[in-house]
Amino acid sequence: RVSLYRDPETFRKEDRALKVIVIPAAKGESRVTFDGIEPGKYALMAYHDENGDGKLNLRLGMFPTEGYALSNNPKVMGPPKFADSAFDVAAPEASSSLVIAY
Repeated sequence: RVSLYRDPETFRKEDRALKVIVIPAAKGESRVTFDGIEPGKYALMAYHDENGDGKLNLRLGMFPTEGYALSNNPKVMGPPKFADSAFDVAAPEASSSLVIAY
């Protein structure tokens, strides 16, 4: 699952994401495309929904138990912040590479 955010207040709240794309998990590289995105600052969150329940499962309500990634691949201590994952979309095409961590 890959979700796109534009608002720091909704970052990591998948039900409030600008867009969400669901693709089957696969070894290696996967690609997703968000169409119709206006120029601006965005952030991505992706996770491997291993048990298929439609959410990122957490231990103690804080620690992911499924693989996840954030745009810019920031090292985080505590809840990730939009500013650490934000990137600019200035042209009709932009890309971000995420690495899923387990």
